[in-house]
Amino acid sequence: MSKSFAGESAAQETQKSKKSTWRVVDIVVVSVLGVAVGVIFWLWSAGYGVVSALTVAFPPLGALYGGGWLIAGVLGALVIRKPGAALYCELIAATVEGLLGTHFGFTVLLSGLVQGLGAELGFAIFRYRKFNLPVALLAGALAGLAMGINDSIVWNVAWAFEWKAVYVLLAMVSGAVIAGLISWLAVRGLARTGALASLPSRGAATERAV
Repeated sequence: MSKSFAGESAAQETQKSKKSTWRVVDIVVVSVLGVAVGVIFWLWSAGYGVVSALTVAFPPLGALYGGGWLIAGVLGALVIRKPGAALYCELIAATVEGLLGTHFGFTVLLSGLVQGLGAELGFAIFRYRKFNLPVALLAGALAGLAMGINDSIVWNVAWAFEWKAVYVLLAMVSGAVIAGLISWLAVRGLARTGALASLPSRGAATERAV
């Protein structure tokens, strides 16, 4: 192996390490995001009673509301752009929701774990190198898939298989639109204000959508 090739390989490894290494600012920012979205989760939970009443004729439609609980994972990953960001942010948000009090109790921690892993997978598929709109939509959809399966096991056990299947599908749609699209637009908006100047997502406002 030539010295030039070895040096180039070492430089690439160093650059890759820097991209995946968390800094203090990364931890602080994603923690703040998680807490802020956790409050949103709590408010979102408060509205679920109304949604349940409106969908009583066909409960699987309630999955369309579920995307609101998936925002933290996608948003955290789009802002920090490092492995673990989606899972960490979703778990922080779920913890805050649980501490504030919700009729779901602390089962929200399990939901946060599962949903965070789903969102994480969406970015991991592209080795944390792409953060465009299609990837955000995929991450949101996979978080929705995780939510749909988890809810079908924990909450919707008595439902017929067809209802569960519809619920999972609608959860994926909701995840893609609410968590994926809205989070992607939010990051672009934040980048325009300069709020992300010290983060890897600082150029999000001018990045191509696809």
